[in-house]
Amino acid sequence: MQLVHQSRPVVPRDCIWRLPKVEGTTGLKKSTIYKFMKEGKFPPCVRLSARSVGWPESAVLQWVQDRIAAASATGVEVQP
Repeated sequence: MQLVHQSRPVVPRDCIWRLPKVEGTTGLKKSTIYKFMKEGKFPPCVRLSARSVGWPESAVLQWVQDRIAAASATGVEVQP
């Protein structure tokens, strides 16, 4: 007797973060986040409804990691 297991593909889970969570995670304020978005230096937001937006958690965390890596590469000490 042979058992066959059908495994489901792993679907990455992502959350949508609202502005206060993004501000707290990045240390940036609203005006800087939107300025960086306009300049292409920050991940774009996702429209949730006519009057609300959010950012994918993975995109924000990747942006933070990229900033830390860039600081490390240039020899700038990153504070914990």
